[in-house]
Amino acid sequence: MSSTAFNPALVGINVVTTYLPSHSQPEDDRYTFAYTITISNASDVPVQLLSRHWVITDAADNVQEVRGDGVIGEQPIIYPDDAFQYTSGATINTPVGYMEGSYYMVVREPMDIDPHELPTFEVPIPAFSLHTPTALN
Repeated sequence: MSSTAFNPALVGINVVTTYLPSHSQPEDDRYTFAYTITISNASDVPVQLLSRHWVITDAADNVQEVRGDGVIGEQPIIYPDDAFQYTSGATINTPVGYMEGSYYMVVREPMDIDPHELPTFEVPIPAFSLHTPTALN
């Protein structure tokens, strides 16, 4: 399969967020959240996550941008009909905010080529809410 024919929409993103009161200090405007992301591959070829880009925005429009290789120290290969799940965290200055971003990935076929020599594709991560349990009531 040619990577030009690859459909990035076959890579799915699911996000679950959790407020972490034990890691937060509301009196100092520090609200910490965990997010668990599941990346699924519905294509018929393996894909590899090479890097990420996050834009984290709080309710006061303070923006943090994060770019880096892989996720949680890994550049996982996700095989057809499989998924990769990880948990990470973010701290913002307000009880409500959101995150969005993208993953840069490659089709890992053939497997014997260095992934950095393969064409990348971008998988957008739609905005998801970060909020304390009572913030949106």
